[in-house]
Amino acid sequence: MMFNTLKTPFEINRTDKFFSVYPRPQLVRDSYFCLNGEWELNGKRIIVPFAPQSRLSEYEGYEDFNLESFTYTKAFTLPEGFNLGRVFLNFGACDQICEVYLNGQHLGGNVGGYLPFSFEITNALKEGENLLKVDVTDTLDLSLPYGKQRKKRGGMWYTPVSGIWQTVWLESVKAELIEGLKITPDMTGVDIEVFGCEGFEKTVLCDGKEYTFTENSIRIEPDEAHLWSVDDPYLYDFTVKTENDEVRSYFALRKVEVSGGEYPKLLLNGKPVFANGLLDQGYYSDGIYLPATPDGFEYDILKMKELGFNMLRKHIKIEPEIFYYMCDKYGMLVFQDMVNSGKYNFIRDTALPTVFMKKGVIKHANKKTKYNFKSSMLKTISHLHNHPCIVYYTIFNEGWGQHSTKEMYFEAKRADNTRIWDSASGWFITKYTDVESPHVYFKPVKFKKKGSGKLRILSEFGGYSYPMEGHVFNTQNNYGYKTFKSSEELTKALVRLYTEEIIPAVKLGLSGTVLTQVSDVEDETNGIVTYDRQCVKVNENELRCVFDKLYAEFDKQSK
Repeated sequence: MMFNTLKTPFEINRTDKFFSVYPRPQLVRDSYFCLNGEWELNGKRIIVPFAPQSRLSEYEGYEDFNLESFTYTKAFTLPEGFNLGRVFLNFGACDQICEVYLNGQHLGGNVGGYLPFSFEITNALKEGENLLKVDVTDTLDLSLPYGKQRKKRGGMWYTPVSGIWQTVWLESVKAELIEGLKITPDMTGVDIEVFGCEGFEKTVLCDGKEYTFTENSIRIEPDEAHLWSVDDPYLYDFTVKTENDEVRSYFALRKVEVSGGEYPKLLLNGKPVFANGLLDQGYYSDGIYLPATPDGFEYDILKMKELGFNMLRKHIKIEPEIFYYMCDKYGMLVFQDMVNSGKYNFIRDTALPTVFMKKGVIKHANKKTKYNFKSSMLKTISHLHNHPCIVYYTIFNEGWGQHSTKEMYFEAKRADNTRIWDSASGWFITKYTDVESPHVYFKPVKFKKKGSGKLRILSEFGGYSYPMEGHVFNTQNNYGYKTFKSSEELTKALVRLYTEEIIPAVKLGLSGTVLTQVSDVEDETNGIVTYDRQCVKVNENELRCVFDKLYAEFDKQSK
């Protein structure tokens, strides 16, 4: 296993060693007992929530990574007065399969590595010290969503993570539980659906007003609608109360559409917007799947906005909710990928489609893989529904595990028709999609003059590499699509790429782009910033200037 020493500023300057920020910004309770910190993994010390493969986990049992099953344990005692009547145990994510026990009592299990899950533990608790045990199985089962993980990492495949990699925490309520909220906005108001507490009186406090209801949902329309946008990401705070529970949350007023015509536009609140974005892998040199602190998420979002970007394509990974909250808060659009499953073949899935087989050879997933993917997709849609930053979803990327495209497209649209759906980013093209979505790396960016009637998004391009000395993960191997020797060379090449290929394509209906990528990741040195987030590799002023021209051309074509 390659173990890097690249330290980010967030690791160097952190005061919170255990990533203990409240993990669920749209369902906040005052009752919060964080279980992050020192645990044991196979009898050796580990810092949760960092994956054992990461430096931040401080785990020394590297030989355990050859195992496919392992056990976490944590002893804890509830703070005095914490137990109000019912207690719940929550996990942000655990990769891939786990079974959870408290004081020897089996609480239940979970399958999948990217979504939250919870258990009521009231009846399993005892006075004094309690022992939590989590048995994990991680074979990197390809029938389950796995993203960019690979046991033999290298190139565009990265170090795998195992086990717990997000926050573990307890919360308590007196009796009935507000299980969740579904928040669906438009430009005049918001529909709020409350899960749990059926038949109980509920009160919503918002914008100085109080709304009481016993049904499952309520419509709220502020007196003066303050719309959410990239430049003005206004959020409304609200509280939901019952006799025995109370949660805080927020919403934004906004609407996402695609205009009609030969060259459709992406509309936000009825106005055309050019989605100028980057591929965002969500990997960090210190914590792999997590930055050392949430400041790592904030840096990526704010630095990319500062450079002139307004969108991140979250690439086949689901982040902790704090990431999406920051995108909501700072006005960063998100194109969210579903996490891929199924086998990958370089010749079939990359080489041939890149050269000429844009329709590709669609695979037929076995029953298990299809079930797991569909289940994960629908859970992802439900989990992320409330975040206004998410305007667009990608179902399949470059044919990786692609199957049953028509079925998955319509399942997704039924689950959420308030976002744009890209069924096939890159290739293995289908008519069952809202988007024309090519990837172009090894030839000039060109679109046909005749429009397709679908939204045109260049969903990957660039991939320009500049391995900056002293900030490289792997000095023996470098992965990128075109290599440059200095910041000046890289900047000049990017400015030329946008000037000569991207800006002219706006006249042919181009409504968004995804540059590869936010940061270097392990062997890949094609980031705008280094893997350790210590250096920006481009001239920031020159990049902002070319983006000003890009936005001006889009505004001109949108009139």
